[in-house]
Amino acid sequence: MAEKFKVTKMDGYTLYENEGGPTLGVAPGEGGVLIVDGLAFKDLNRDGKLDRYEDWRLPIDERVADLAARMSPEQIAGLMLYSSHQAICRVNPLAKYTGQDEEDTRENIWDLSGSQKAFLKNDDLRHVLVAMADSAVAAARWNNNAQAFAEKTGLGIPVSISSDPRHTPIATAEFDMGSGGDLSVWPDHLGLAATFDPEITRRFGEIASAEYRAMGITTALSPQVDLASDPRWWRFSGTFGAGVQLACDMARAYCDGFQSSPAEHALAKAAGAPGWGFRSVNAMVKHWPGGGSGEGGRDAHFGYGKYAVFPGNAQEEHLAPFIKGAFALEGDTACASAVMPYYTVSWNYDTVYGENVGNSYSKYIIADLLRGKYGYDGVVCTDWLITHDPGPVDFFFSGKCWGVESLSVAERHLKILLAGVDQFGGNNDRKPVLEALEIGAKEHGREFMLKLFRTSARRLLKNIFRAGLFENPYVDPAQTEKLAGCAEFCAAGFDAQVKSVVMLKNDGALPFKKRAKAYVPSRHLKASTNFLGFPLPERTVAPLDKALAEKYFDMVDKPEDADMAFCFIKSPEGKGYTKEEGYLPMSLQYRPYTATGARERNIAGDDDRSYKGKTGTVSNESDLDMVLDTKKTMGDKPVIVFVNAANPFVASEFEAVASAVLLGFAVTPEALLEIASGAREPSGLLPFQMPADMETVEKHCEDLGRDMIPYRDSVGNVWDFAFGLSWSGKIDDERTRKYR
Repeated sequence: MAEKFKVTKMDGYTLYENEGGPTLGVAPGEGGVLIVDGLAFKDLNRDGKLDRYEDWRLPIDERVADLAARMSPEQIAGLMLYSSHQAICRVNPLAKYTGQDEEDTRENIWDLSGSQKAFLKNDDLRHVLVAMADSAVAAARWNNNAQAFAEKTGLGIPVSISSDPRHTPIATAEFDMGSGGDLSVWPDHLGLAATFDPEITRRFGEIASAEYRAMGITTALSPQVDLASDPRWWRFSGTFGAGVQLACDMARAYCDGFQSSPAEHALAKAAGAPGWGFRSVNAMVKHWPGGGSGEGGRDAHFGYGKYAVFPGNAQEEHLAPFIKGAFALEGDTACASAVMPYYTVSWNYDTVYGENVGNSYSKYIIADLLRGKYGYDGVVCTDWLITHDPGPVDFFFSGKCWGVESLSVAERHLKILLAGVDQFGGNNDRKPVLEALEIGAKEHGREFMLKLFRTSARRLLKNIFRAGLFENPYVDPAQTEKLAGCAEFCAAGFDAQVKSVVMLKNDGALPFKKRAKAYVPSRHLKASTNFLGFPLPERTVAPLDKALAEKYFDMVDKPEDADMAFCFIKSPEGKGYTKEEGYLPMSLQYRPYTATGARERNIAGDDDRSYKGKTGTVSNESDLDMVLDTKKTMGDKPVIVFVNAANPFVASEFEAVASAVLLGFAVTPEALLEIASGAREPSGLLPFQMPADMETVEKHCEDLGRDMIPYRDSVGNVWDFAFGLSWSGKIDDERTRKYR
């Protein structure tokens, strides 16, 4: 029979383009391809015959069932692993904590390291988190090396690569450390929310997924749809804000954009997976059942923030972005393909078994609520490091086994599996999963445990199949270079940045004259530590590149020579805990804050974590000094304040001296200057309330996002949810009427 396919040699792999069927990507070397009825198929297990899971003519569900039945418990245990943070770069600050080789012996940065080869081959690990990469092309080349290695191992299951968000201007935290590269640049989740336009978020998903696939990435560890109910929360900037309906609509648009493949990239109709294909990226929505209500605003990456509380009984509001957003998509993929619970112990949430344990350990939260009541049958993956032993309460890489500290590591894995979870984040080693199997077999019978394993295997495999990886997991680095960060994508990202900027105040100083003379003071920051606990020295930071600034105005070195001043600051950055002083208030003001109105006693737990009467400070109090000092030197001339806002903050400390205040949410300075110069009109809206003061923050309920007294500025405007100004004044349009 005549061959019905075309063969093309690529750099490191071979393409087989079937007539009327998918294009296959095959690792170099002998074997690996079967010819049946004149068509090409991959012989993934190298047995010389076409098995059902290798037959792309069959529906995905049939192929998944066949492969899951072939897998040994050891192979399924490997499939259940999700790797620690991997870095495709020479300098890897995480090597010590993630198990990567500390001594780099690779010839190229895209070569597999010894530890990566070990977990792919010895542990059958197939889900890899790539945290950092020197470039999109380096990531693409690493992907091809990993796929070729995996294709010749065991059953030939391809590698599913994932990423935390990568599209903001700079990597500042664990959950976006891949940012600042050569991709298009967009505002963070909170900035997308500030546009109040789900179509912008959908377009972001379409573009980001195209760039992800060009790098070999097929799972986004996003969106973060936690309702941002407490303004002090460290991860506030990663959310879609405090509005329930807005968060629902943004979550839906984000997942639709990421998961839906355009028609030209869709899988064959025979696959039985409408909407999925070679441009699809699985969306892992997080963090079930909502992680935004940490007691006192603390975050559960750290032992001092392990409790979530619901004093306002708003549990249903926190579920809404999942149930009415990510699980109710408009596109054919229908539902977010994966869910990640948060680290927190959701205090007294479990009304059936009475357990206060981390969410992934909770049978009530996962099996009864997520899988039972809401019928979710996709992948559930734990957050990273939750089965590891705990360490210092203020160390980022400590284990986070909240509520089950007395269990062994294997017993923790078993409890998670029995709760209805499929996968373990940050675990490169399958031994504790297999130990959990043996313990479970003694307690519940081997068939019960094997059925549990196979059920998880089917869920996990389905997401790999639907992304088309079993046909072609390879990417062309030449095309990666053309697509990632291309002009079209960058223009769309910049447009979204500009539309996300919120103007809160303008006394007429903006827009400024095109060639105005401007003074831009530097930021002076005291010594501190970053999120990893690494020390940061005292430093002076220039907030604006001179070449960029001079596109818009003339920069001068002395305030007396300027027509106006631009102060670039960040929202207050505090910790709320130190080894020396214990628990402190999480402050949203720049000056030291004493919590005289705090609770006498914490809601969750038995230990005393009250911070009443204690004083909290922030690491960037000097930002306030800079604004006030600049106003003194400028006199009657206008001072414009640009705030890079990661959280709401107490604006009364500087608002009155500012002629204009603009908020950006991880945007480039150019986006702010586009508005300040009058090139674009401000249109962003506050996706949260700006609190009047810290007293109203202390009085509010951590699970209620809009129960605070909002700030009223010196000209009488109230900085409430959905407030923003245009050149004409307070914005009142379809968006405010729909969401306010």
